[in-house]
Amino acid sequence: MQKIADNIWIFDGEPVSFLACPFTTRMTVVRLFSGDLWIHSPIKLTTELQQKIQSIGSVKYIVAPNHLHHLFIADWHNAFPKSSLFGTSEVIKKRQDIAFHFSLNDEHDWPWKPEITQELVLGSKLMQEAVFFHKSSKVLILTDFIENFPKSNFNWWQCILASIAGIIAPNGKTPLDWRISFNKRRLREHLIKIKSWNPEIIVMAHGDIVDVNGGDFLEKSFSWLD
Repeated sequence: MQKIADNIWIFDGEPVSFLACPFTTRMTVVRLFSGDLWIHSPIKLTTELQQKIQSIGSVKYIVAPNHLHHLFIADWHNAFPKSSLFGTSEVIKKRQDIAFHFSLNDEHDWPWKPEITQELVLGSKLMQEAVFFHKSSKVLILTDFIENFPKSNFNWWQCILASIAGIIAPNGKTPLDWRISFNKRRLREHLIKIKSWNPEIIVMAHGDIVDVNGGDFLEKSFSWLD
């Protein structure tokens, strides 16, 4: 449990295996003015974690920002049955066993809108992801849109794969397969919106966070679009 700004915490969870590599996991929690908690990409829920969460607020909103970040959604909703579930259309289609309350693809008057703005990144057949920005702290919250792993996370051959994918810190970026799949014109339109938020801190679900000069990191991370 690490507080990175007023009313924002990150929690690092257990690694999960993805493409034969250990992917670290991270959850971001925002406490809204109401005291309600907004949970982004929830990690494995333990008794200790549940106690920590309950010590800072009441879980109200649980967000699955893309179709790869869904493993623990049901467990969290079972533990906090008064919460509402939000996911992209891809994750809702993938997890038909879960009764999501809202799709992040729809136009909606999001209850967190006064404090958190968002952009649904489209233009790829492989992935769509909702990215979020906490206005007062200037924290940009991502999952796989950028990955930024330290080399120490991998063994030698995994490090080679991660380098090819372009996801090694401090030069992390969108993974190679997703970069290739994008309609670049459409992605540039999304980036104009995201950059206009002027983020100072960038939290990613996988790898090192960027705690200073977030705008500069974004420029470098998406230089492949030039």
